[in-house]
Amino acid sequence: MIREAAGRIGLTGGLAKIPIDRVWLATFVLLATVIAFSPAQGWGSLGFLAESWLLVAPFVVVSSLLSASVAATGLDRRLSAVLKRNVVKATLLAAVFGALSPFCSVSVIPIAAALLAAGVPLAPVMAFWVGSPLIDPEMFVLTVGVIDLPFASARTVTAILSGLFAGFATLAVAKLSFIAKPLRDDVPFDKLGSVYGSCGHAGDADAPIDWAFWRDRARLLRLRDQAWSIARFMIKWLTLAFVIESLLIAWVPAADVAATLGGDEWWVIPMSAAVGMPTYLNGYAAIPTINGLLELGMEPGAALAFMIAGEVTSLPTAMSVFVIVKRRTFFWYLALGAMAAVAMGYLYRFWLAVM
Repeated sequence: MIREAAGRIGLTGGLAKIPIDRVWLATFVLLATVIAFSPAQGWGSLGFLAESWLLVAPFVVVSSLLSASVAATGLDRRLSAVLKRNVVKATLLAAVFGALSPFCSVSVIPIAAALLAAGVPLAPVMAFWVGSPLIDPEMFVLTVGVIDLPFASARTVTAILSGLFAGFATLAVAKLSFIAKPLRDDVPFDKLGSVYGSCGHAGDADAPIDWAFWRDRARLLRLRDQAWSIARFMIKWLTLAFVIESLLIAWVPAADVAATLGGDEWWVIPMSAAVGMPTYLNGYAAIPTINGLLELGMEPGAALAFMIAGEVTSLPTAMSVFVIVKRRTFFWYLALGAMAAVAMGYLYRFWLAVM
C-alpha cells in the first residue's frame, strides 16, 4: 500500500523503489505502538534494547567475521571431512569444546550455520550449539564469586551434559531429512561454502588451508560481503527479539517468578524452564539475575533449569535459529533445549538431596 500510494503521488523514482523489510517494519510499528499507549514502557524498551546490544554486539561482530573466515580460509571443507569420519568422537569433542568456548547463545548461531553449510553433520554442531552458551572459564569464576562454588560446578557439568545430550539425541535420528539437511534455502548462510569453493577448490577436502586469505583480494572482498550479510541478517532479527523480550520482562517481574517457583514440587523445574525459554540471559548478565532469584527463594534446581532454558532457547536465540533452519529442525532444537534444561534441573536437585 505504501508503494501504491507513492506511485499515485508521483514518487515512482524514490520511495516507491525502496524495498521495505518486514522485520524492521514490525520492530518500528511495535515500538511506536508501545510508546503511543505507554510512553514509560516504550522508552524503557528502548533502553533495554540499547543495553542488550551493548552486551551482544561484540559477540555478533566476532562470530560473523569468524563464520565467514571459516569458509574464506578453506577450513570449512577440512572440518567437514574430518568430522564426517567419526561423528561420535566429533560430538564428544564438540560438547566439551562448547563448554570452554567464549561465545554466547546468539553469537554461536552464525558459526554453527557456517559449519552446517560446509556439510558438517548436525549432531556435533548441535552439541556445540547447546553447550557453548552455558559456561566458559570467565563465567565459572564469576559464578563462584557471585553465587557459590557448588552452583558454578553444577553449571559446568550440566553444560557438558546438555551438549552431549543434544548431540547424541540428534545422532540417534540422523537419517531424518530435517536432520540430514537442516538449513533453509533462502538465507545468506547457505552460501558460506561457496567462498572457498569459488577460489578453485570446490569440494576438495584435501586442498591446503589458506590462513593468509587476506592476500587474495577477491577472497577478502567475499569475506567482507559475507560477514556483513550475516551481521545484517542477525541485527534485524535480534532487534525485534530484544524489543519483544523487554515487554515480557516488564510483564513478568523477577519477584513474581521467584514466588511462584520457590517450592520443591515436581512441576517447579519444568515450569521454570518454560518461563526461562522466552527470556534472554547473557551468560554474564544471568549470574546476578539468578543470584537474586535464589535469594528471593527460588529452588536451586529450578534456578538452573531457568538459566539453561534462558540461554539456549531464549526468544532472541530461538528467533535467530528459526530463520536459518527448517521448521522441523527448529522445533527439534527447542525440544532439545527444553529437555536439557528440565533434565539438568532434576539432576541438580537429586545431587543436592543426596549430598
